[in-house]
Amino acid sequence: MLDHVTSKWGVLVLLALADGTHRWGELRRVVEGISEKMLAQTLRTLERDGIVVRTAYPEIPPRVEYALTNRGRALNEHLLPLMGWIDDNAAEIVAS
Repeated sequence: MLDHVTSKWGVLVLLALADGTHRWGELRRVVEGISEKMLAQTLRTLERDGIVVRTAYPEIPPRVEYALTNRGRALNEHLLPLMGWIDDNAAEIVAS
């Protein structure tokens, strides 16, 4: 579980979903550098862990949305301060 939520892509997907529901293409744009394969794998893993919910609408063209579950939102409450700390200290850490 720890590997799933602390992986590079797992963290970035969680941060992207912190501001609400996103469709596949939106996530691809927000999570810069992630491949389609890695995005699909990350979303499947987070969905299986109960952190992300995938909602598919029976429309043409098909519409699929991803959002955080209650567990995912609770996780982000802990993740966001950590990411803030990293942002505040990254330059100094890299320089040393």
